Formats: sequence, structure tokens, C-alpha cells
Amino acid sequence: MNPTILVVALPLISGGCASTLPPDVPTPDVLLLSDAPPINYRTPVTGYVDRRPVDPKPWKKQNDLQAPPKGDAS
Repeated sequence: MNPTILVVALPLISGGCASTLPPDVPTPDVLLLSDAPPINYRTPVTGYVDRRPVDPKPWKKQNDLQAPPKGDAS
């Protein structure tokens, strides 16, 4: 038998036969005592805003509104 298969299979088999859980696995009692925020229902359309297509605005005015003030060194 290949030794690497034995090295992998032995811990898996012995771990499957363990009778007690490791200490870091929570038991059902711990899960029941944990505090969790209540579940509130929120509809999937919360915050939906109806948007309609509009005609394009002149790009020069849009550019002037977003440009830095005159004389600003960038």
C-alpha cells in the first residue's frame, strides 16, 4: 500500500471514530443561548425610485458645473 494514502487515511478514520467533540465546536445549548438580532422582513423593492428617460442636456453646461473654479491650479 502507498504510504501517502496511509498517512491521509489514518487521521480520517481515527477522527471519524472520536466519541467526544473538540472543545471549539459549539453544542446546541450554546447555540440557543447566543444573542441574535431579530429578523425583520424587508421587501426587495425598498428604496426603489422610478426613473424615466429624459432628453440629454447640453454638455457644455454640465461640464461648466463640474469643472473647478476659474484660476484654480490643478
